[in-house]
This record gives sequence, structure tokens and C-alpha cells, in this order.
Amino acid sequence: MRTFFLTLSVLLMSNLATSQTQKQLLTPELLWKVGRVGIDCVSPDGKYAVYGVQRFDMEKNKSTRGLFLVDLQTFETRPLTDPAAGSASDAAFHPSGRRIGFIRDGKLCEVGLSGGAVAVVTDVEINGFRYSPDGKHVLFTQHVKFDQSPTDLYPDLPQASGRISDGLFYRHWKSWHNYKYSNIFYVRYQNGKTLGSPVNIMNEPFDSPLRPLGGMEQITWSPDSRFIVYACRKLQGTAEALSTNADLYLYELASGKTLNITEGMPGYDLDPIFSPDGRYLAWTSMEKAGYEADRTRIMLLDTRDNNRTELTEGWKFEANHPQWAADGKSLYFLSSNDFTYQIHQIGVADRKIRKVTSGQHDYTSLFVAGDRLVAARVSMTTPAEVFLVDPQTGAARALSAVTAEPWNNVAQAKVERRTVKTTDGKDMNVWLVLPPDFDAKKKYPALLYCQGGPQSAVSQFFSYRWNLQLMASQGYVVIAPCRRGMPGGPYGQEWNAAISTDWGGQAMQDLLSASDAAAKEPFVDAQRMGAVGASFGGYSVFWLAGNHNKRFKAFISHCGMFNTVSWYGTTEELFFANYDLGGAYWDSPSGAGWTKFSPHLYVKNWDTPILVMHNELDFRVPFSEGMQAFQAAQLRGIPSRLVSFPDEGHWMSKAQNSLMWQREFYRWLDAYLK
Repeated sequence: MRTFFLTLSVLLMSNLATSQTQKQLLTPELLWKVGRVGIDCVSPDGKYAVYGVQRFDMEKNKSTRGLFLVDLQTFETRPLTDPAAGSASDAAFHPSGRRIGFIRDGKLCEVGLSGGAVAVVTDVEINGFRYSPDGKHVLFTQHVKFDQSPTDLYPDLPQASGRISDGLFYRHWKSWHNYKYSNIFYVRYQNGKTLGSPVNIMNEPFDSPLRPLGGMEQITWSPDSRFIVYACRKLQGTAEALSTNADLYLYELASGKTLNITEGMPGYDLDPIFSPDGRYLAWTSMEKAGYEADRTRIMLLDTRDNNRTELTEGWKFEANHPQWAADGKSLYFLSSNDFTYQIHQIGVADRKIRKVTSGQHDYTSLFVAGDRLVAARVSMTTPAEVFLVDPQTGAARALSAVTAEPWNNVAQAKVERRTVKTTDGKDMNVWLVLPPDFDAKKKYPALLYCQGGPQSAVSQFFSYRWNLQLMASQGYVVIAPCRRGMPGGPYGQEWNAAISTDWGGQAMQDLLSASDAAAKEPFVDAQRMGAVGASFGGYSVFWLAGNHNKRFKAFISHCGMFNTVSWYGTTEELFFANYDLGGAYWDSPSGAGWTKFSPHLYVKNWDTPILVMHNELDFRVPFSEGMQAFQAAQLRGIPSRLVSFPDEGHWMSKAQNSLMWQREFYRWLDAYLK
């Protein structure tokens, strides 16, 4: 009998090992087969949630997005729209809860809870919308032309392609100014149709939401449908390029009057949301002028006496995506105070903050559904899915399994934490991502992942380009340090703010400390280490290339800053450059940002193969930065390659371009590290 059980045990272990080895290693091609999940809305009664799934057709080089309804009582899920009929986005429940509006082909459409026939509400082309709580109006955003184009000035030259600019912000992120601005309209609505002529509540050459990254979270109705509150930076040209001063404006439908309710607050004021009873308006606010990475606070306006207060005063971490609890006595928000983004709750009366969730994952979006929460969750090794969260216990139940195929057949990397001492004696969190089927007795090549931002977190994020699981699946140990300049650590905003005006200082030493600590791990081959990164991470790679003292054998920089002076003269959001580099180079020519921290100053030390990847529509870090770096490497005789994309901006967006990017990424690393 004992022999039988031993045989059975061996057989079971063998089957388990076989099932593990049968799992696929993640590849770039496989990553692009994964459906991308995002929550759109929750029904007014908290019984349903709608999420969207975006899927890519690599052959057609495009994507489609379908909507799905999940019953939060029975957990039954059913499709609402057919992606073959067109992509559906920005879903929102009608106040009755019986219909769901969404945008397809730029038009406002509606569908019932059972899916099926889709009705077009209006033929007007829109960018976003919101139903009024009483169901009598719908607001929408639309681009309106205010500025004269060259062909308006010279109608006899209709084929002229020239542009005329009298101020900065003539281009932004990846788009040239097109003489149009996003304005907000409202129109009467009844029984699935709009009635009468829309009213433009702005009618001025400013944008709401803020372009290019703002969405409908920047616009809201008051619960009584009397007011619309919206975020807008009412500046133009050079003044807009120098300022983060976005304010909240309250528009009254009855009188047509507009009031600036955040006047005197010089930073970003965004994401307004009324309490269920309408007494309070909450929003996120940054205190400092021109500082785009300041701590986000939750502010409260008491509409009874117009008193403004900071609800999160004393909380040294960021507070994002506030959502009112159903009873209006507290708000939920997302924050990282241990390098993972978790759900928190704060009381309006006592202002006590409670951490609702925990674990090695990030919550990335949040909606209140009655006495429960609906949220999207990711980790470094798992793509987004939708979860139902108990706010009392933090327990979470998966509501979607969109990524199960093919993700359940992907061999998982292992993520571990390390604490590394920095050169100034601080404790720094470092993530190690280990290859699937990791064997501690083996030696692996390693990659130092340099995060961009520079003030963005290395949390449990999941990226479809900078995917750490994908890097590990190619046989690399990934070192991801939470260096100076990131939110989420025990030091709070102090750690986050430390990088400003010190780009090439302690933050770079932090990166070297992390790589040096990893090099001592018995499973890391210190002779086969590379460094990779994008944006400020690309800057970091360029800086390391001239200061690494032969630690690395290969570099990859994507859209990185190479020469701080030329970058300052060509980037568009000058408020960022001014704050982080301490002002213009002509005002402080001896400043460290220009004389010490610019990577181009250290090209004489370059001795390591480098791949430069840059996109021609990148206006945040213009293409000339990548050209300069590649040209310097070539003239220095450094093995180097330039991979560029004429139709991409700061990020990769097109499917085939992205796949080519990933193939070139690993082709370079494998050539020099394997």
C-alpha cells in the first residue's frame, strides 16, 4: 500500500510538472491577443456594471471595443453591443437605469439592458456626454472652430499647407493646433431623442475637458440638474504652455451665468463630483502653480456657505479618483502608500482615512455600486479584470474573466520585493521580476527598468509595451527600483518631490544602487546587465550611458531627453520644464539642469551598444532628441541603431508598430545580453 501511494505521489508531481511546462511563455504576439478591459459605468441602483473589452486585429492594424453588462446580484454577464458593428465607448446609464448610452462612430447611441437593437440618439458628432440626473437634458462635448486658419486668411490659396502661430502650444503631445477647441453643450432630451438646438455653455476658445488626456470625469451635473461643473484652463498660447492653472467653473442653466469656484487656486483642479444630496462638491487639486506632479488633494466645497477646505489635509500621499459613498458620508479614493494602488475611504465629518484593500496588485479605477464597489485591478503579471469589492472587508470577487484566454495558459513570472539602501541611507523599494520556471541555481541576464515621469510610480502596473512579465519571459531578471521622484513610498510627497531640479543627482544614484544590489544576487549574471527606459526613463538611460562605469552591456532608450537645452527649446508644456529644471536656461545658465545633468555632456564616456527608439510625432520629447543621441553614438563608433516611427507620438498606439517595436527591443537585448 505504501508503494502505491508513493507511486501515486510521483505520478501527481509528474503531471503537475508537465502541466507547468505545457504553459506558454509570454511573447509580444501573445500579449496582443489579450483583451483589454475597462469599466465604463455602474447603474444608478447599483445592480449592474458595464465594462468594455478592446481587442486588436493585427492583420487589419486596428482595434474594436464591445460593451458587456454584468449583473452584480447573479454575476451573469451578457454582451450589449456587437464590436463588428463598430467600437463602443464612454458608456453611461440613463437615470432611469433602463437604457445605456454610449458613443459609436462619434454619435450618441443607446441600447437596452438586454442588448440587441441600438438606437442613434443624435446625428451630431460628439466626443463625450453625460445625462442630467432628471433625464431631461444631455450634455456633450464637441470641437468648435474659433481661430482662423491660413486658408481662411488666404482663400485663394486652398492648397497651401503652411501654419501660422502667434504663441506657444501650437502643438501638444502629438497633434498640431487645428484651430478648434472642445466646448460643452447641453440639449433637451426625451424618450431617446434630443429636442431643440444645443446650447454652448462656454462659447470660447478654451478646452474642456483638458486636452489631450482629460475625459468626461472633468465634467459633472449637480444632483438637481440645475448646474454643470467643468474643468478648464482658460489660458491660450504661451500663457497656457506655462501654467497648470485649471479651474472649476459652475454654470447655471436657468441664468446662463458661469462662476469660477476655484479662483485663487493656482494648480490643477480637476475631477469634480457632487455628494448624492448635492451639499458638497469634491474634486482633486494640486496646490503649487506649474507643478504637474504635486500631491493630489481632495477638496470640499460646502454649497451652503461656499466654504472650501482640504479633506485630506495631513495625508502625505496622493488621493486620486474620488467617489462618494452612497450615503454621502464618506468618499472612496485610490492612493499608493506602499508602492501599490489601493482603495481608501475618508469620512467627511471625522476626516479619518481607512485603507480598504491590500495586496500585491493595483486598483486602477473605482465606482460605487450601492454598498459595494466595482473596480479594475491589475498586477505586474496579470492584466486588468473587473472586481466586486466589499468596502468593509476589502474582499474582492472577480466579475470578469476576459483575459483567461490566453492568459491562463501563460507561464507566470514571480515578483519579489527587495529593500535597498540608497547612497544617502534611505530605504528604497525595488521590485524583482523573475523568469517563469525560475531556478535560483542558474545565472540570468538582467535588465534595469528605468521608469519615466519622472514622478510616476513603479507600482504593480500592467503595461502592454513596458511589460515586465514579458521581459522576464524572455529570460531576463527585471530590476524595477522605486527611485527618488516616485509617489507611493513611506516618505510620501517628500520622496516624490526630491527629483525636481535634481534629475541627474540622487535619482540616478538610486538606479545605480538598485542595479548594484541586484548584481550581488547569486542568480544574476553581473556581466550581462542592460538598462532600458522611456521618456525620463530614456533620459536615465542616456545619462547612465555616460556614467555607468561599465556596469551595463546594452542600453535601450525610447523617446528620451538627450540634451536638456535643445529639449527645452522644442518641448510644449513649459510649466513642466520650468519647475523640474529650475527655469529657463538663459535665466539660470549655471544651473545643474543645463551644466551637469544633461546626458549629452557625457557622450565622451559612451562605450556601450545603444538602441535609440523615437517617434516623429512626439512633441513632449521631440524627435530631434533621439536623432542627436543616435548621431553621437555613430560618430563615437558605438554600436547603435535608430528605430523610429513617423506616425506615433510619445507612446506607441498602433498594433503593428507596437509589435515591431517589441521585436526590435528584444532583438537588440538578445544580441548583446545572451
